[in-house]
Amino acid sequence: MEKAIFAGGCFWCMVKPFDTLPGIESVISGYTGGHIDHPSYEQVLSHTTGHTEAVEITYDPAIFPYEKLVEIYWQQTDPTDALGQFEDRGDNYRPVIFYNDEAQKRIAEKSKAALENSGRFSKPIVTTIEPASTFWPAEDYHQDFYRKDQLRYQFSSQTRRDFLKENWDEA
Repeated sequence: MEKAIFAGGCFWCMVKPFDTLPGIESVISGYTGGHIDHPSYEQVLSHTTGHTEAVEITYDPAIFPYEKLVEIYWQQTDPTDALGQFEDRGDNYRPVIFYNDEAQKRIAEKSKAALENSGRFSKPIVTTIEPASTFWPAEDYHQDFYRKDQLRYQFSSQTRRDFLKENWDEA
């Protein structure tokens, strides 16, 4: 099994697209990229820890390769918005592909270049590709949120769904 870490706004909305794919063992909501250990949700929201909300995906690359995870990642985010995602604003919601090794870095960079060259977006692709650091799982009430509070999940992800439908349904 291998791990992939993606940030694309609120982690609640980043779990479901990966959670039911073949070869996916787990999708955990959490925080990464900051300068304190074991941050809390409130600390991350304060914009003082440097952390980004992200998901850590444990997957079997023989069943679902990293390249396909990256393809799905692009289809969950607005890669032209560096200041957050959809209704989630701030540095803790920025879009990032965190790579765990040079192979993941190469795949992410190649995929980003292909998206830039596709002409799909009129604005520049600003999603960053950064080395992974310690991933801290979020509090239990954030895990599997789309299953635990379906109504709130539907409400919180409507803007995202509208954007994705407009920009990715043809993909």
